[in-house]
Amino acid sequence: MTRIQADWLRDPALQALLAALSAGGEEARVVGGAIRNTLMDRPISDVDVATTTLPAETIARVEAAGLRAVPTGIEHGTVTVVAEGRPFEVTTLRRDVETDGRHAKVLFGRDWALDAGRRDFTINALYCDAQGQVLDFVGGIADVGSGTLRFIGDAGQRIEEDYLRILRFFRFFAWYGHGRPDGEGLRACSRLKEGLDRLSAERVWGELRKVLGAPEPARALLWMRQAGVLGRVLPESEKWGIDAIHGLVDTERLYGWAPDPIRRLEAVVPPDAARLRAMAGRLRLSNADRDRIVAWAMAEMPLDEGDGAFRARLYLGDRSALSDRLSLALAAERTAAAQNPDRLAQVARLAARHEAAVRFDPPPFPLSGHDLAAAGIGPGPEVGRTLDRLKRSYAESGFVLGRDALLKLV
Repeated sequence: MTRIQADWLRDPALQALLAALSAGGEEARVVGGAIRNTLMDRPISDVDVATTTLPAETIARVEAAGLRAVPTGIEHGTVTVVAEGRPFEVTTLRRDVETDGRHAKVLFGRDWALDAGRRDFTINALYCDAQGQVLDFVGGIADVGSGTLRFIGDAGQRIEEDYLRILRFFRFFAWYGHGRPDGEGLRACSRLKEGLDRLSAERVWGELRKVLGAPEPARALLWMRQAGVLGRVLPESEKWGIDAIHGLVDTERLYGWAPDPIRRLEAVVPPDAARLRAMAGRLRLSNADRDRIVAWAMAEMPLDEGDGAFRARLYLGDRSALSDRLSLALAAERTAAAQNPDRLAQVARLAARHEAAVRFDPPPFPLSGHDLAAAGIGPGPEVGRTLDRLKRSYAESGFVLGRDALLKLV
């Protein structure tokens, strides 16, 4: 039998919760990601609990123990318990009695094997008690050890219960899988990919963003493309390709850049502002993410201009968009230089430009609209146009023109 030892399991708040739900013939165990990540020596974020107590009994027990209960998904048996300021999601054992590809009607129960059988992947269906003893009904421990991502039972049936599991298959493969994806699961994802059209844009983008945020997403994206899944959810990538992802991830590691899902998305879609606006609308990207990716598509990056002109561009334009352009250009040039050392000089130039863009911090502009009004510029659009013209002069001077010198230009 496998037993885990971890600081999170010894947490007094968690132990108090498990004790409250396990008294009087009931049982409660930690389930899912906390166990998986502990066995893989990965950090954990959330601790979820499964219990035989019905939701009303769960609430009564935790409140009697001095903990706070919030019925966040009580129709599906889920109660969020707050203990010492930390949330624990507690769900009654259940099985699905009706599914439509997006939602499920559930029947509560007391059978741990049936509860495990309704979950998505074997590595997510592990339970442990308060002492760390692991309960495994589906071979999840072996799959954790081999880095195998496998649906529980029939892959097609699991997908038809919730088509989001197609994207979750590739997301969990990106984060936890080794080698090739499970063949049966891959074929089922390809065969049933049209079901993705039934999902909300928010759910699709949420999973796609997590794939792109994985430490190494290139293999998962490759298999998504092979299965026809990537083209289904991100048709903009179809004729553009995903070949730039590997070089970008390698460059991120070399320069210590944090994984950035939006920058990685930019690497697999064409810099076409109109198409990207439409994509952002379809996937329900946030306004900030939409503006960033459209600005990236529109940003100019002439590499033959001098340093002064480059600093002026940073000051007057969108520094984030230019930084994204430089990031992707640097990654592409490093990939090309691996085959052609003559391009190493360009790699060095791009690296210096990117560093300059990241560190750029000009002094504040010394004039305001009030200064222009005092100089005789009346209210209205002329004030904005004059400020823009003076800012350009300020940038082109190397940010050395002072207030008086700028007012003389007025």
